[in-house]
Amino acid sequence: MLGCSLYDGEKVPLSLYPALGLEVFHNFTLLHDDIMDGSEMRRNQPTVHKKWNDNTAILSGDAMMILAYQLISRSPQTALVPVLELFSQTGLEVCEGQQYDMLFESRNDIKESDYIEMIRLKTAVLLGASLKTGAIIGGASPEAAKHLYLFGIDAGISFQLQDDWLDVFGDAATFGKNIGGDIVTNKKTFLLINALNNLSPAGKKELQLWLNKKDFDREEKITAVRNLYEDANVSINAKKRMNAYYENSLLHLKKAGGPSAIQEELRTFAQQLMDRSR
Repeated sequence: MLGCSLYDGEKVPLSLYPALGLEVFHNFTLLHDDIMDGSEMRRNQPTVHKKWNDNTAILSGDAMMILAYQLISRSPQTALVPVLELFSQTGLEVCEGQQYDMLFESRNDIKESDYIEMIRLKTAVLLGASLKTGAIIGGASPEAAKHLYLFGIDAGISFQLQDDWLDVFGDAATFGKNIGGDIVTNKKTFLLINALNNLSPAGKKELQLWLNKKDFDREEKITAVRNLYEDANVSINAKKRMNAYYENSLLHLKKAGGPSAIQEELRTFAQQLMDRSR
């Protein structure tokens, strides 16, 4: 809706249904993602598959995907074709990103660039598509819509890097999920990849021992790996990368044009993604 108002505030009501469709689609992906990751908590509540069962979560997600298309199809007629094309492309990219995430579990040769591409597909394209959908409905030029999309991409990558950081260094009371879940499951996050690249040989050997352990005390592993992350300056490195994507997102936002007041709203939004604690 902000993306639409950046180009034509009077058309914002026309963006409501596709906005709802994108929100329903996003939550559908979380239902299935939680099953694949074995996550037990989401937004301080038990995940759907834990509260009920896997079948309920799968079918609920399927129904939400159908509902998302119903809502997206209520875009204004003049924008319907490009909006549907963008939505379908984004849905495929999110699935591709999730597949990469699953494949990374069995690979030990993941580069930081591989990980960034995975989160671009799994997370950032949805934010970019949401903004570009609004821009299309608002009548933005193709060039302006492209820059608004890229603003969303870079802000989305920054958001996911912050999510990774919070899983290790955040406060469980405000994060809404159990801290250390990525460490326990050996998830190939930017933090883990960065640690493997920057630890001393002895530190890398210790980290590999924890990665290979089948039986361990959860809290002991989290504490040990977090300490190794600190030795490798992982927190600082992740924050630097986060800031770089945030700053780049603002360059694209400036090129997207539009009223300064709406630009400021979007700038504040990107900043909140960076500074969030949950």
